[in-house]
Amino acid sequence: MNIRFDGKVAIVTGAGAGLGRQHALALAARGAAVVVNDFGADRDGTGGSSASAQAVVEEIRAMGGSAIAHGANVADYAQVADMVAQAMSTFDRVDILINNAGILRDKSFAKMDLSEFKAVLDVHLMGSVNCTKAVWDIMREQKYGRIVMTTSAAGLYGNFGQANYGAAKMALVGLMNVLHQEGIKNNIKVNTIAPIAATRMTEELLPAAALDAIRPERVTPGVLFLCSDDAPSRVVLSAGGGSFSAAAVMETAPCHLRDEELTPETIARRFSEIADWSNARAYSEAGEEVQRFINGAVEALRG
Repeated sequence: MNIRFDGKVAIVTGAGAGLGRQHALALAARGAAVVVNDFGADRDGTGGSSASAQAVVEEIRAMGGSAIAHGANVADYAQVADMVAQAMSTFDRVDILINNAGILRDKSFAKMDLSEFKAVLDVHLMGSVNCTKAVWDIMREQKYGRIVMTTSAAGLYGNFGQANYGAAKMALVGLMNVLHQEGIKNNIKVNTIAPIAATRMTEELLPAAALDAIRPERVTPGVLFLCSDDAPSRVVLSAGGGSFSAAAVMETAPCHLRDEELTPETIARRFSEIADWSNARAYSEAGEEVQRFINGAVEALRG
């Protein structure tokens, strides 16, 4: 199987450098026309210039590809709508959206101002919502769409000093779960990448040898798979340094307590049984989990 994107149009946010740049270049190399989005801000979201996005456009054109630049701030829906309108007027369709744009405002929660918390949510979470909303109806009418969110181990597992970033990144998994259900009937597949890569967000955190091992181009093949014609949907793909794994929210089997046992003391006494991860499973949608609890409660009443 040779994955190609000929005739497809992709929007990649935060594509002026790092992971986004690699995603944009790789899509173009395989035939996609690319809208290179970058607000051009510093790592904390301040400033702004479209020069970096235009530089990537020139790289794509130099290798014979087709691309335009747009400097929309993804946290501003009006700017995002203008970007999508320009994509449609230039290419007449949007097939792929990669929500990659992000900023950092790292501090311990005790020292973090709420404005710093909101700023990170506005870019990572609402930026992804804004871009997805702007292309959603286009993809529904086309009966085709591929959307890739970007989460992080900080959201999936936690990382000190990143309450804002971790909250936003985990929220994107929830967004993927619902959009998968709402989009699949129109052939819109929604997935999430959890990258580990050397970017300006990680360059101060890791030694040079580690940064060299996790270059961004060692993540991008996973992103291209997630937005290909035969991609799965509702997958969280962790990727870094050429290694890939699938992540999922898991839940142990319900442990039913009779009414006379419904005390916090019983839960404490039986917690090792409740938290027995040897029988854990993932659910395909919320109704499966809810029904399992209802069935257990009904069976217990009958017994």
